[in-house]
Amino acid sequence: MQFISEGILLGLTLTIMIGPIFIALTQTGLEHGLRAGLSVGSGIWVSDILVIGGAYFFIHAITRQISDPAFARWTGLAGGLILIAFGIAAILKKHRGEVKTPGFSAGTYVGYFTKGFVVNFVNPFTFFFWTSVMTTYVVSRHATSSQVILVFGSILATIMCTDSIKVILAKKIRSKLKRHHLVMFGKAAGLLLIGFGISLIYRSGIL
Repeated sequence: MQFISEGILLGLTLTIMIGPIFIALTQTGLEHGLRAGLSVGSGIWVSDILVIGGAYFFIHAITRQISDPAFARWTGLAGGLILIAFGIAAILKKHRGEVKTPGFSAGTYVGYFTKGFVVNFVNPFTFFFWTSVMTTYVVSRHATSSQVILVFGSILATIMCTDSIKVILAKKIRSKLKRHHLVMFGKAAGLLLIGFGISLIYRSGIL
């Protein structure tokens, strides 16, 4: 029970943080509806699972890798540039007509999934967070495999639930929005993503 409660608390801590992942989720949910938002969310969750799996099986090598200043510099630069590109695209996007749910196809789902995956995967915080938690439980607390599964399963379950709630709330708000609301929100989200991107590049030490 202790490992589950600790995982839930860590998941809730991530939930209340406002960053590029929060912006990507809410922006997509507001502009394109529930399925689009959940597609972005699924990309985020899959990238988290891949990082967690890598951190578990290669904990010592990954710990050394992310401690290398070069990793922070180049990951921060790449992540920052991608976030800035997403931000510029959001600002320049044209909104035509009233709020409508777009038609969905396999390609549409893949596009939104890729957006969520990329925004999360290029964020150095993703690697630092999961690796630090993995180091705490595997190296410092000598947790067993089952205990590690309980902790990280609880974190991921909490994130999936709260992300889904965010998208559902965005969908409910969406029905009350007009075209000019979407334009304003899209530009604000774009500016925030550009801000996060510049911040990432600045903190990486490139500037």
